[in-house]
Formats: sequence, structure tokens, C-alpha cells
Amino acid sequence: MSHWIILPIVLPAMLAPFIVLAARHHISIQRVFAIAGVLAQLVIAAGLAWTTSDGTILLYQLGDWAAPFGIVLVGDRLSTMMVLLTAILAMFVLIYAIATKWDEKGANFHALFQFQLMGIMGAFLTGDLFNLFVFFEVLLIASYGLMIHAGGNDRLRAGVQYVLFNLLGSTLFLFALGSIYAETGTLNMADLAYRATLIGPDATVGIRVAAVLLLLVFAIKAALVPLHFWLPSSYAEAPGPVAALFAIMTKVGAYAIIRVYTLIFPPNLEATTASFDVWLQPAALLSLALGMIGVLAAKKLDRLVAFAVIGSMGMVLVAISMFTPESIAAALYYIIHSTFAGAALFLIVDLVKSSRRSLDLVALPPVVGAPLIAGLFFAAAIAMAGLPPLSGFIGKLLILDAAVASGTQGLIWTVILASSLIAVVGFGRAGSTVFWKAKSIVPTQDHPQQGPHVMACAAIGTLIALLALLTVLGGYVHEYTIATSNQLFDPAPYIATVIETPGKLSTPTEGY
Repeated sequence: MSHWIILPIVLPAMLAPFIVLAARHHISIQRVFAIAGVLAQLVIAAGLAWTTSDGTILLYQLGDWAAPFGIVLVGDRLSTMMVLLTAILAMFVLIYAIATKWDEKGANFHALFQFQLMGIMGAFLTGDLFNLFVFFEVLLIASYGLMIHAGGNDRLRAGVQYVLFNLLGSTLFLFALGSIYAETGTLNMADLAYRATLIGPDATVGIRVAAVLLLLVFAIKAALVPLHFWLPSSYAEAPGPVAALFAIMTKVGAYAIIRVYTLIFPPNLEATTASFDVWLQPAALLSLALGMIGVLAAKKLDRLVAFAVIGSMGMVLVAISMFTPESIAAALYYIIHSTFAGAALFLIVDLVKSSRRSLDLVALPPVVGAPLIAGLFFAAAIAMAGLPPLSGFIGKLLILDAAVASGTQGLIWTVILASSLIAVVGFGRAGSTVFWKAKSIVPTQDHPQQGPHVMACAAIGTLIALLALLTVLGGYVHEYTIATSNQLFDPAPYIATVIETPGKLSTPTEGY
């Protein structure tokens, strides 16, 4: 049993209370421990990803209680890849927050940041649906605290909307868990994968309802249209570093869909057949289209980026909805790309905000350090719009290629290509308004004069450099995502690792 797999959860869970209790009034000490913690997370995540890269599945049984009775953490290619992605993102977001002194503008930023990481890492590593719910709630509480960091009525209003909408998702999640437990007597994912196959065709009503409820819950987390209403205001009003960290939050919903619907409710499962893809692909295409139309129609730069995130999640879910090994591999590649691209754009928006009177897309005096910020925006916009030479172009090509074998190839290609064109126009309009037209405006005395911090620009530049690296190493990354997808579509080793002899388990009504 590997003890390393629990460290991405335990480490931030220990650091957060330490920062609150021992360093609450010493921001420099908080920064030291926060950076050290994230660095340790990065090293551990890289080690876990390396260990599982050959197909090894790691298992940790809390209290040495075997599944399905005990709580288990499971690390395979998918979960460790997402943990590593989160650790990399957290490092550069934290550097930006410290460089711009966002962490000084409100109480307990670093403690909440660590709790947020704890929730994200736990959601990726848990092997139990109930604990997935628990980690979702940790995410919700910590993210609300981060969202209203530094205060303000607009931010508080957006935070309340965010919490209420996600509480609705949590309620649906509990209903789904209750239905699943009533039908199967377990919530362990590997155990469920076995027990779901025992449900006869004449007793599928309850499990079908549970499968659809779970899909609704994960769709809320992934901001799938029409369940996306919480995202534009929440992400636009959140502090820049917080919005950048939230770039991974919607990916938790996508991860949960992939995990649950490859392991527990695969398309070939008679009990839930046709419950997965009836409406997911139409909703994903609508999300992609409306997200990019929102980019074109946005009147503020922060709203533009928020709608771009909705569009990028639509792209991911279009790939997932095809539900083939090739499409899931393409979705995983695009998840990596869109996480870095979205985070970079949110941080760039924060830089613009620091030296501009407002984020309205109207001509105003040029921002301080405009050439550098404009260059960063140009690169990040190219990536998000999916233009060559950055990784967004490769990600879209992979999704388009995966769609060839689907029955809706024409519709998918049309929506993706048209939305890409709309995104190019929308980002081009925003960039020319903020950076090009600004040259003709004479600055006034009350114009903000704060220039970009070197470390802040370095953090954004590194995120963009990672997009370039993702392009250069696209073949290797795609090979990894293909291997990950193949592992997902062959869940037998996962189930055997968690439940050693599933065929000898008690029936759903015995032993509970």
C-alpha cells in the first residue's frame, strides 16, 4: 500500500490550520509555508504521475480498512495526471498572488488556498462517491471564501449566487447518492462497477434516475449550458488569482463525468444504456456556441474570459460526449490546454485592471507596460481561440479527428469551426480596443500608473510557455492521454486493485 497517494490531501489539510493558528499575523511566514507546500505538492504529484505512467494503479486504504467497507484513495493515470495539472497551476497562481500582493488584501488567503487544493486533490484521488461529495463541499466552502477575498458588494453578490447554485448541485448529489445506495448497498466506485452489472433489466428505474442525477450534478460543476448561469458573474468578479485557480474547478466536473461513466455506468451497461448521451452532446455543442458568442458580445474583458471558459468546457464535453477512446484522449489533451490558457487569461485581465480605470471594452488611456501585456494577451488569446501554432489548435484537431467516426460529424465540425471563427473575432476586437486604440487616448492625471510586477509577468509567461511546450511535446502528451483513455475503457485492473475478488462479494442486499 502506497502512502504517498494521501500526501496531496494531507499536506494542505495540515498547512491550512498551521497558517491560521501560527502565522495569522505574519504574511511573510504564510508565504514561505505556502510556497513550500505547493512545491512539495508539485514534487509529490510528479512522482505519482511517474509511478502510474506504466499503468500501475495505486491504492491507499485509510485505517487499513479494505474496500468496500473502508475509505480508499486510488491513483491511476487519469487521477495523477489531474493532480499534477493542479499542482503546476497552483504554483504559478500562488507566485502571481504573492507578487501582486493579492494575498495581503484580505484575511486567510493562504489558508483558504490550501483548503481549496485539499478539496481539488481529494476529488481527483477518491475512490468513493460519498467522499467525492465531501471533497466537493470542501471545494465549495474554500472557493466561496476565496471568491469574496478583499470584499466588495459586487463580489459578495456573485459569491452568494455561486454558493446557492452549487448548493442546489450538492442537494441533487445527495439524492443521487441515496438512490445509488438504495439500489446497490455501496458507494465505493469499484464495488459499484461490479454491482451495477447485477441489476436486471426489469429493476433499472432507480439506477437510471441516479445516473441522470449524477450527470446533472457534474454538468453544474462543468458549467454546461443551461446549468452555467453561476459562472460568468462568479469568475468575472473573483480576484484575478482566484479566477485563475478556478480554471481547474470546471475540470473537476469533466473528470467526474469521465470517471463515473467509464467505471460505473459505461455505455454498454444494460441498466443505464442511453442515459448518458441523450442530451449531453447537444448541450455541449450549445455550450461551445454560446460561450464563444459570449466572447464576441462581452462588454467587459473579465466577462469575455469567463465566457471563453464556458466555450472551452463545451469543447471538452463535446469530446467526452462521443465517448470513444480517441475522443476521451482528445478531451484530456484539451483539458490540459484549456486550464493553462484560461488561467493565463484571467491573470492578464488582472494586470490590465491594475492600471486601467475599468475593464469595459472601450478606448481608454494605455495600460502601463502595454507592449508586454499586449504580447501576453495575444499569445493567450491565440491559444484559447485554437489558432496555430499553440496547443489549442492541436487539441481541436484531435477532437475533429475523433468526430470523424461519429454519426454527428457534420454538426460537430460546423459548430467547432464556426465557434473558433467567432472566438478569433471576439478576442481580436477586445485586444484592439484595450491595447491598440488606447494609443490615441491621452492619459489623465487620475489614470492608474501601477506597472506590472516582474514576477507576475513571469508567472503568466511561464503558463504560456507551458502551452508552447504542450505543442512541441504534443505527440508524447497525446500518447499518454491515449494510454490513459485505454486504461479507462478497461476498468478490470482498477476494480481488481480496489476489490480483490469482486466475484465473491456479497449480493447487494447482503452484508449491509
